[in-house]
Amino acid sequence: MNPKQVNQKVGKMLIYVTLIFMAIVSLLPLYWVFATSLQLPSYQNETMEEPVNYVESTPPKLYPVGVKEYFHQWQKREAAEDAGNDAQAAYHDEKMDEVVTKTFEGFVILFERTKIMKWLLNSLYISIVTTVAIVLIDTMSGYVLAKKKFPGKMIIFWAIISTMMIPEQVTLVPTFMMVQKLQLFDTHWALIFPSLALAFGVFLMRQFLLAIPDELIEAAKIDGASEWKIFWTVIVPLAKPAMAVLSIFTFVLMWNSFLWPIIVLNDENLLTLPAGLKTLQDANLASFKLLMTGATVAAIPMIVFFLLFQRYFVKGLSMGGVKQ
Repeated sequence: MNPKQVNQKVGKMLIYVTLIFMAIVSLLPLYWVFATSLQLPSYQNETMEEPVNYVESTPPKLYPVGVKEYFHQWQKREAAEDAGNDAQAAYHDEKMDEVVTKTFEGFVILFERTKIMKWLLNSLYISIVTTVAIVLIDTMSGYVLAKKKFPGKMIIFWAIISTMMIPEQVTLVPTFMMVQKLQLFDTHWALIFPSLALAFGVFLMRQFLLAIPDELIEAAKIDGASEWKIFWTVIVPLAKPAMAVLSIFTFVLMWNSFLWPIIVLNDENLLTLPAGLKTLQDANLASFKLLMTGATVAAIPMIVFFLLFQRYFVKGLSMGGVKQ
């Protein structure tokens, strides 16, 4: 093996090590949320002098102690049964049940004592409707800005791009006033209507559609296709990777939206999941474990959504970086 090949292998190894490290750092907070949601609060076994709250222990436990404790009690129960000590075996059976109960009590409390299912459905409804609207409108806008010629096109494009530089907090007051004037306050339309278009989406779709050959559109026109048919039969099929990327970004953005929902929604039955979890903290009903349980429930749909569109996401990023 010559020095050049050695350097290439070392370089690849360093890249893999760096990527693995970055992946671990990125996933550690998510893992911590999951682990904390299954952590044991206020638990005491036969070797402890007083109950221990593993949720708030210092240093924090990076794994669910309940799993280890369950198998510990199971081994002791087996040993007691082998020794013929039924009383001791029954005691360890009770401790095993206690471990399971305390491990999943956050989920039980969350689904029995709160409106988590209502908030979950609200978030799904708002996120899906907004995502579909944004993807459709931004794809149409991107198509017009990429393939049509009209006076002031670039001025309109840069005006749209410039709105991305305005902080969200600056637009809160005018958007709130608009929602009030339209009498949408304390309705789901107060979340959907102001988000029917996304400047980033227009930019993304326009840049992607620039790579589509104009000859395809011209051929469709020669065949007698209308503008609407060209859009649905030529543009949309070719733009699916970029639309999938935009769908993921939009869905995650709307799902995680927190500030705007707590401003325009007062009815607890209309709250989205992030806003609903905030009410738990305000009401002092939840411990840190319960909040992490809610965060776990909130994260699962996003993970599923990303996994479903992962193929298009990667393809969209790679194709968007190639100019044809």
